[in-house]
Amino acid sequence: MVRVVKVAAASELPDRGLTAVEADGEKIVLATTGDGGLYALQDRCSHADFTLSDGQILDGDRIECQYHGAKFDLKSGRAVALPAIRPVKTYDVRVDGDDVLVTLE
Repeated sequence: MVRVVKVAAASELPDRGLTAVEADGEKIVLATTGDGGLYALQDRCSHADFTLSDGQILDGDRIECQYHGAKFDLKSGRAVALPAIRPVKTYDVRVDGDDVLVTLE
């Protein structure tokens, strides 16, 4: 079943940064890139089960896990640097007014 869930207020997100949210028991990291980009990924590194929201956004729309340096593409969730080899789940995300909405399946 597909559900669209409000996870945050857009006005409360940083211009560039990571925000941990939860929706229906799923831990999600919202990534704002400073150039209008907004992405939603599972808040768990596929390498060692650490939270990605504790990491940082790198140039080129990538997120880095702070624990072992694994890097993922914000758009696709694809692992782009070792030690991670598996992708992380991504979610469709959009802003409607001030509501940040994530689609869960």
